[in-house]
Amino acid sequence: MNSPFILLNYKTYAQGTGKGAVEIAKACKAVSEESGIKIAVAPQLPDIYRVASEVELPVFSQHLDGIGAGSFTGHVFGKCIKEAGAVGTLINHSERRLTLAEIEASLKAAKEFGLRSVICTNNVPTTAAAAALGPDYVAIEPPELIGSGIPVSKADPEVVSGSVEAVAKINPDVKVLCGAGISKGEDLRAALDLGSVGVLLASGIVKARDPKAALEELVSLI
Repeated sequence: MNSPFILLNYKTYAQGTGKGAVEIAKACKAVSEESGIKIAVAPQLPDIYRVASEVELPVFSQHLDGIGAGSFTGHVFGKCIKEAGAVGTLINHSERRLTLAEIEASLKAAKEFGLRSVICTNNVPTTAAAAALGPDYVAIEPPELIGSGIPVSKADPEVVSGSVEAVAKINPDVKVLCGAGISKGEDLRAALDLGSVGVLLASGIVKARDPKAALEELVSLI
């Protein structure tokens, strides 16, 4: 079995801002080395360079706009995050929703700059549609469960297994991540048993009193 993939989204939590972004990344690196499990982080945009420079760990952007160089004030340019040290990006997170045209443009930009792509979805039909675009990953996250502490792998396992089946039929090269409410070892284990290759998670680790201990518990059943 290939190593699971854990992608930790810092969102804009104070605990994962500035120096905190680096400290959490160091905890992720330590647990990754101890467990052999692949862990990547998605800090806030201004912290990408800081984290990538100080910690040898894959860094993702939380967002990417489908724009090029030019008059695009306030947008996120693929070349910029790539040169800051990012190796991938989230696209269409439920807290940063995009239209289908925008998702396609963002994915095109990610591919142009050699960035791994994770398109976030909220149900089986949108997961199938996202898979048809050919990202590296789709991350199934019902928005009502995000930050709830109730893992989607328990609350709605069919949306995970259904997404895995739909993606396999449409584009078997696309991998499925499971998100929303993931925080414990049993959640990761259940997500893998349902056919996903890993998880996208946030508050359960970033806001934990001891992020390293929380990560160790997360991987304890693998």
